[in-house]
Amino acid sequence: MTSTGDTNDRWVRRFHPAPTATARLLCLPHAGGSASYFFPVSRRLSPGVEALAVQYPGRQDRLAEKPLESVEELADRLVDVVLPFRDKPLGLFGHSLGALLAFELALRLEDRGVRPVGLFASGRRAPITTREDEYTHLGDDAALIAAVTRLGGTSPGLFDDEEMAAMVLPSIRADYRAAETYRYRPGPRLATPVHAFVGDADPKATVEEVRRWAEHTDGGFDLTIHPGGHFYLNAHADAVIDRIAALLTGTVSARG
Repeated sequence: MTSTGDTNDRWVRRFHPAPTATARLLCLPHAGGSASYFFPVSRRLSPGVEALAVQYPGRQDRLAEKPLESVEELADRLVDVVLPFRDKPLGLFGHSLGALLAFELALRLEDRGVRPVGLFASGRRAPITTREDEYTHLGDDAALIAAVTRLGGTSPGLFDDEEMAAMVLPSIRADYRAAETYRYRPGPRLATPVHAFVGDADPKATVEEVRRWAEHTDGGFDLTIHPGGHFYLNAHADAVIDRIAALLTGTVSARG
């Protein structure tokens, strides 16, 4: 159930409203990420596809709210928020933590009778895979900052300002806890097709780990590999966005 106060306006940002769009893409951020990361995605997709960027609690304009610490709780809170957007074909895109959340959200949507037109999973190994050596969320602030910086997904100098670091670290730690403590619970396979993307040198997701997303769907699977590490996406954003747009609009045309 959606808790009191959970609304579209709190959770979803529409940077470029596109009333004539034939489909929508719900974008789910990585650990430590925010809705604004997807502003360029929204701009590139509009007006053919309308991007909806999710804002997790505990950051930017939701800084005063307590961050959530589990993928399942995030999915439980989001599903009722997302349902009103099913009036158009809806795809789900998530990078890293966001890919896990997209998976759990797709399960909940399908349980409600809503099948997304595609799950676009980026930079995350399949839910069925596990690593028992991920404890970043348990480290001190210095260790957490070092881990985040190594992956290359933060703005240069973000942690140089102690006041700024104090504001963003709680949500980053909560996101890492959500991603690192997630364990797949066996259940029905998705009917939604899964399209996976990964960098060939990603320390958080090997190509073989990502290939196992195929085990989670009966709707079809494909994998796109780009050069790069965990944030390969920053260098290959246009190619990934164009691929997603082609898949979304192609699916919509086929359904029509």
